[in-house]
Amino acid sequence: MILIRDIRLPLSAGEQQAYEKALHLARIPRSRVSHLGIAKLSVDAPHRPPQPGPRLDARHGQPKLVYTVAASLKEEGEEPAYAGASPSVTVRGRTDFSVENGTQPLAHRPVVCGLGPAGLFAALLLARQGYRPIVLERGPALEERVKSVEHFSATGELDENANIQFGEGGAGTFSDGKLTTRIGDELCGFVTEVFLEHGAPKEIAWQQKPHVGTDLLRGVITSIRGEIEALGGEVHFNTALTGFERRDGRLVGIRTTGGAFPCEALVFAVGHSARDTFGMLMDSGLVLECKPFSVGFRAEHLQSEIEKSLYHEAAGHPALPRGEYQLSQHVEKRCVYTFCMCPGGQVVASASETGRVVTNGMSYHARSGKNANAAVVVSVGGEDFGGDPRRAIAFQRELEAKAYAAGRSAGEYAAPAENIQSFLEGRGQLSIGRVQPTYDRGVRAADLGALLPTELADTLRAGLRAYERKIAGYTAPEAILTGLETRTSSPVRLKREENLECAQLTGLYPCGEGAGYAGGIMSAAVDGLRVARAIISRYSPAEG
Repeated sequence: MILIRDIRLPLSAGEQQAYEKALHLARIPRSRVSHLGIAKLSVDAPHRPPQPGPRLDARHGQPKLVYTVAASLKEEGEEPAYAGASPSVTVRGRTDFSVENGTQPLAHRPVVCGLGPAGLFAALLLARQGYRPIVLERGPALEERVKSVEHFSATGELDENANIQFGEGGAGTFSDGKLTTRIGDELCGFVTEVFLEHGAPKEIAWQQKPHVGTDLLRGVITSIRGEIEALGGEVHFNTALTGFERRDGRLVGIRTTGGAFPCEALVFAVGHSARDTFGMLMDSGLVLECKPFSVGFRAEHLQSEIEKSLYHEAAGHPALPRGEYQLSQHVEKRCVYTFCMCPGGQVVASASETGRVVTNGMSYHARSGKNANAAVVVSVGGEDFGGDPRRAIAFQRELEAKAYAAGRSAGEYAAPAENIQSFLEGRGQLSIGRVQPTYDRGVRAADLGALLPTELADTLRAGLRAYERKIAGYTAPEAILTGLETRTSSPVRLKREENLECAQLTGLYPCGEGAGYAGGIMSAAVDGLRVARAIISRYSPAEG
C-alpha cells in the first residue's frame, strides 16, 4: 500500500480531487491503481481563542482539508518503485509473518487461559500451526455474554463472570473496537489482516486511526473463535483457572472450575480485572510487582461542540470524520491524560464485582451518538502503595465501593456524576442541560473529589484547567464527569524472562494486559502472537 500525505484542498473539494492530486504527486498512472481510500482527514485552520470572538475571514485565511490518501496497485510488486516520487510518499508492505515449529515434544496440548485479544490471537496462531490448543474462558460465549450485559444494564442484576470485563472477547469487546496503537510492531499488520479475514470493515486496512465498532467487533471475535475450533482447538466457557500443579519448579498441570488439565505450556492471558486470579497467584507463592495505572472519571461533552473546537470553521463539513482528541498534562510528579476517547459514544456500566461501580466508554461503528466521552485519569504507581500489589488492587476496589455508595440512592449501580465546573470548585452539583448523561444505570449528583484522595482530585483539577487552554469549552458548565474510571490497565505485573516465560514457574507464559504487558486491543493481540510464537518455536505439537 502507498500512502500519500499532506494533500491540502479547500473545503469545497471532495475525495475525488484528493485522489487525483495524490496520484499526480506520487506519479502513479490511474490505470495501475486497484483501490484508493482516505487514510486520514484533518483540518488546518487558524487557531481560535477560547473566548467568543469574530468568525474567520479572508484576512486570517480559510481552513483547509488535509488528506492522507492510501493507494493499492494492481501489481503489489510495483509499489516500492513509487516510494521516492515525493517526500510525502511512503510504502507500507504486507506483514510477512511466519514461524517454524520447534522440536522439543509437548506431552499435552498447550492451554490458553483467557479469550480476550491476547488469548484469542495466541490460540489462533497455535491452532494454525497444528497445536490444537485448549482455551479456558471464565465467562460465557459472546451471545450469552451480551444477554447478561443487557440484563445488567436494564435491571442492575450483576453476573460476576458475565459482564463488560469477563466473557468471550474480553473487555475490548465492549469498547470502540479501536485498533490504534503506539507499539509500532510489524505484527500489527498481521492482526489487521486477521480482522479483515473475519469480517472487519475493509477500511481498517488503510485508516491511520482504525476502529471496528462494538457492534461489528462481536461478529469478528466469534468468527476467529470458529477458526480455532475448526482447526482442532477446544474452547471451554464458564471455566476459571483456580490453581497450578508443579514439579521441581515446572508447571505440569492446572486446576479449574471445570476440572484438572495436564499442562506444561500455559498462556496466562486473564485480563486486567481478574483480581481473584491475581490473589491465587500470590497465595501460591508467585511474586507479582506493582505497575503504573490510572484512576479518574468519564468526561462527556456534546460531540458537535468538540468538533467546533477541533475543526473551527470547518465543523459540520460532511467529509470530516467524527472529532477525536487526546490530551495530557504533567502536574508535578503525575500525569493527567485522556484515555479511550469515544466519539459519538456512550458511558457504560462496567462493574465485575458486587457492590462496586466502574465506568468505561464505547462506540458503535457509526459513532452517531450526540455525546463524546473519554476517560480523564491521573497516574498512580507502585510508590503510592509501598510496592505492594495487594494494596494497589485494594485501592481500586475501595474507590469502586465509594462510587457505588455515592450513586446507590438513585438505583442499583447508578454512578456518581458532577458538572466539570462544579468539580473544579468542589461543589458536588449536577445540572443536566444539553449534555445528557449516557451512563446506562443512571447517575446521581455527588462530590467526585471527595471519592478520591485529595492530592489526586487536585491533580485532576489542574489537568482539566490545562485542557481548557487546548480545547475551548472543555470545562464548559454543561460538561459532565461520571465516576469512577478505575480499570485503565492492570495494577500488577507477573514478571517474565526474555523467552517470555514466567521467571518463577517454567511453562507459565504471562501474556497481555492482565499480566502487565499490553494496553488495548492491538497491543494485547500482538503480545498474544509473541507468546504463541515463543511456544511454537520451542515445542512440537503433542501427538494424538
